[in-house]
Amino acid sequence: MESALGSHPAVLEAAAIARPDAERGHVVHAVVVLQPGSVPSPALTTELQTHCKRVASPIKYPRSIAYATSLPKTESGKIMRAQLRDQLVVQS
Repeated sequence: MESALGSHPAVLEAAAIARPDAERGHVVHAVVVLQPGSVPSPALTTELQTHCKRVASPIKYPRSIAYATSLPKTESGKIMRAQLRDQLVVQS
């Protein structure tokens, strides 16, 4: 999913994590950092979801997308998904 999101011209980088869902158990939640000049909006969220359905999977697209200015990373540059999951729990 991260590769599909990253192939969209408005996306600088993205991370995908599982989000609990009452109906499906878990769904894909994406955290996206946009390219300079791109602005988060409901229309962009829909566009990114449609892009993922077309490029990756019509079933496993991100059901929710959050926008961030940066992603938390380790010193070696790996995305800290546990921190993103923790932030998701706090926001809920």
